[in-house]
Amino acid sequence: MTQSRRPILLLAFAAAAFLLASCAKQTDTLKIGEFASMTGKEATYGQASHKGTLLAIEEVNAAGGVLGKKLELLTEDNQSKAGESATIVKKFISRDKVVAVLGEVASSRSLEAAPICQAAAIPMITPSSTSPEVTAKGDYIFRVCFIDPFQGTVMAKFAKNTLKVRRVGLLTSASSAYSVGLAKYFKERFAADGGVVALEQKFSEGDKDFRAQLTAIKAAKVEGVFVPGYYAEAALVCKQAQDLGLTVPIFGADGWESPELVEIGGKAVEGTFFATHYSPENSDPVVAKFNTRFRQRWGDVSDTLTGLGYDSVMMLVDALKRANTTEPAKLRDALAMTKNFPGVTGTITLDEQRNPTKPAVVLTVKNGKFIFVESIAP
Repeated sequence: MTQSRRPILLLAFAAAAFLLASCAKQTDTLKIGEFASMTGKEATYGQASHKGTLLAIEEVNAAGGVLGKKLELLTEDNQSKAGESATIVKKFISRDKVVAVLGEVASSRSLEAAPICQAAAIPMITPSSTSPEVTAKGDYIFRVCFIDPFQGTVMAKFAKNTLKVRRVGLLTSASSAYSVGLAKYFKERFAADGGVVALEQKFSEGDKDFRAQLTAIKAAKVEGVFVPGYYAEAALVCKQAQDLGLTVPIFGADGWESPELVEIGGKAVEGTFFATHYSPENSDPVVAKFNTRFRQRWGDVSDTLTGLGYDSVMMLVDALKRANTTEPAKLRDALAMTKNFPGVTGTITLDEQRNPTKPAVVLTVKNGKFIFVESIAP
């Protein structure tokens, strides 16, 4: 070998070694993409869900990972803005080569991402988007939460059987698929049970003044008001209803569950009710152990979104183990076969539409805390 060729060969060997090392580095973890509202209007939702997601990832990795590899969580903030989720998920799939996608809390943002994951044949699991339209986007789309038809039905049953009201007003966000869906299913069940929706008023996400709508609802002489929306608007609705002397029960759904509801609404949200997926007061040993681990990790009490975020990871891990591969079609099939999975938010068995059927719980606000009222079965 001539002296002139030796450096060239050494460089070639070095480049090959670097390439091999890079390839090994790229394949020594299983990448999972999480898109979430970490900042912006619904930041408390995304942050809470992320804490549960991250706790699950850490626990799985501490136990040795999955399929001989550690999980690598890639988290991107969609800033609670329309359009951002689609951009993030495209990057997860094309550049990061994730094996699955987790997200989102809000149904509208999951609806952005679902068609992209479906077209790419990459499984997507939403922890808490309740709109039926999400999983209807295709057979690669899954969820661990119950859906709006059930949640709307639960609150119609609660209004009739527990609150004993027969005449209600609705205040619906016309710009939210989540809110519109809940209102629809509530109206259908409430009417079927002999109730009357005396008046439905509309608003848009981000509105801060609801006095005109509440004045009209009060004039309709209702016995209760259903507000299927998110905590920011719900808290302001309760404050303005109090200012207007509208003293009937006000109730909502899982979009109310955030510490911000009490921070914004103060005493005006005392005595209100909302449906949700989980209560840390549940005496089930699975829940109790999760609460202990969550408190040790984050120094706080778990809630619905942390539990659903945790379950989204654990259901994926369970499917990876049963599939024994990351090959998308086989992973999809394993997810679809999920049955009697012991989640912290309830036992999960997916139906043909890849939706779980689980009991809902109703909480009330008492002394600034969310207190368990009752559990309502499907």
